[in-house]
Amino acid sequence: MKKTETFQAPGARLYYEVQGSGPILLMIPGGPTDAGIFAAVTPLLAEHFTVVPYDPRGNSRSVPNDPALEQDIDVHGDDAARLVAELGGEPAYVFGNSGGAQIALNLAARHPDLVRVVVAHEPPCVRLLPDADQVTAGMEEVASTYEREGVPAGMQKFNELIGMTEEDAPQGPPSPEQQEMFGRLMGNLGYFLGKGVRPISAYRPDLEALRSGSPRVVVGIGESTEGQLARRSAIALAEQAGLEPVVFPGGHGGFADAPEAFAARLAEVLRG
Repeated sequence: MKKTETFQAPGARLYYEVQGSGPILLMIPGGPTDAGIFAAVTPLLAEHFTVVPYDPRGNSRSVPNDPALEQDIDVHGDDAARLVAELGGEPAYVFGNSGGAQIALNLAARHPDLVRVVVAHEPPCVRLLPDADQVTAGMEEVASTYEREGVPAGMQKFNELIGMTEEDAPQGPPSPEQQEMFGRLMGNLGYFLGKGVRPISAYRPDLEALRSGSPRVVVGIGESTEGQLARRSAIALAEQAGLEPVVFPGGHGGFADAPEAFAARLAEVLRG
């Protein structure tokens, strides 16, 4: 049975969900998404773990005191650390997707005592790319387009930059939970484009800390994301951290479009 909870962090009240039993598996969503993006995969993982997806500060039900503040990856990482402490403080397994993978990497580097294993699935750490300046300029144009022309124009520019198309969206009719989550997501897009795109893409993971071997770091890539920006960034991270990227079923959001295979792969990787 899924339980919903909140807790108070400095400057925000954060929403999270708990399902299953066993060791903690913290699930960090990316971009404008929230805990609901993991709805298809959570009950499958709950057979092995106490699965805890949450809404990052500023998204959906995690409401900051000051929504005008720019997002800060260190603050996001500290929020994740506080949530692990709220859950008892034992080291957690951590999965992060996209911008959530950036948060997971920050958590692992700055709070290593709270993490057993971190799986960073397609983190957009574009500062590690050979064309980093060009991509960063593109992200700046995404934010500027949003500020001039609004959400639809900003998202079109963003999707063009990262290489996503309509074919990459989940196929088939959405479940009622997915429909509800998509409604919340639409309300998060302005915050993502105006306050998130710049700091999320500008974050450069602490490679020295990640190379230490504690916690164990796994870099994931989607089997169907060839050529997309997040995959290129993940491969660059793996190369510079001395790791071999691990292929996961599906695309950038494989947990939604291939949940059974994705859950099996993730459980296998977490258990080493």
